[in-house]
Amino acid sequence: MAQSNRILIIKLGALGDVILAMPHIRQIVAAHPDADITLLTAPGYADVVAGESGLSVTAFRRRGFIEMSRLLVWLRRQRFAVVYDLQGSLRSRIMTRVSGASHRVGRRPSRAYTHAPHAAGKGRHAFDELNQLLECVQIEPAVPRLKLDAGEAARRAVAGWLEQHGVRDARLVLVHAGSSERWLSKRWDERHYADLARLLAARDCTVIWVGSDADRALNRRLSTVTGLDATGAFDFRQLVALGQQASFAVVSDSGPMHILAAANIPVYAFFGPTDWRRSHAIGQQGRVLTNPVSCSPCHLPVCPPERRHVCIDTISAEDVVARLKNDGLL
Repeated sequence: MAQSNRILIIKLGALGDVILAMPHIRQIVAAHPDADITLLTAPGYADVVAGESGLSVTAFRRRGFIEMSRLLVWLRRQRFAVVYDLQGSLRSRIMTRVSGASHRVGRRPSRAYTHAPHAAGKGRHAFDELNQLLECVQIEPAVPRLKLDAGEAARRAVAGWLEQHGVRDARLVLVHAGSSERWLSKRWDERHYADLARLLAARDCTVIWVGSDADRALNRRLSTVTGLDATGAFDFRQLVALGQQASFAVVSDSGPMHILAAANIPVYAFFGPTDWRRSHAIGQQGRVLTNPVSCSPCHLPVCPPERRHVCIDTISAEDVVARLKNDGLL
């Protein structure tokens, strides 16, 4: 590797992908103990890596030609010696190339990179792909285990919220029923979630509906069935702390899936339009909920009406409860 001690790591998003890459980012930092290392990410994900040892964070607003132009000028001026592109998008390849770094490491062979795995594993899990990137420059691969410290402040905030809502000595189950508005096909049917919540409540579980502002209307409706609406109540670290209080979670393929997996609880996730083999939460591959039909994964943000969302919606609430019982959680 280059002799200069200025290193850039690019990981722009999304939330789950940043969390998934944290073990690899730590491996890069450990491999360069005397380096000045900067992580470039989107503003919404800077908190994920806040406080990480040996790492400074620069947030880049990804939208707009002017912002991109300013960033490219900034990159050129920084004179990084090494760039690790953990993103692998067209935008990040342009950033890597423009940086002028003498050593540029990427996920797949490209003219933007000086180092990349010769046989990038198409169809492999994203975690394994990033390990291939590390190995191509003789860095020890990351261990597939997520470890994120919620912090005492987050734990206090969660304890206060639970007390405020009268939750004491309850068996908590966290449910994220939403998804990005761009990926409505990832959502299990709302009626199924309502049925599942009723079945869980009948087994003395307290359901907490988690999510962002985009999930507010959905969670409001579901919480009228049973459970507590926690939409927007918790930041990233507080959601980890809440997860550590729960027995298990049932979620969509989404950012909260990875956050709750980092809380080291069982996380059951619905997969249909996306390939669970590539993007399941670390340590949770045995808890995938899917119907392996021929059209899955389709990578379509909206399921065509004639396919009737059979990859997910043919799974009933009773099927999920049976799975939980078989796993000893109910």
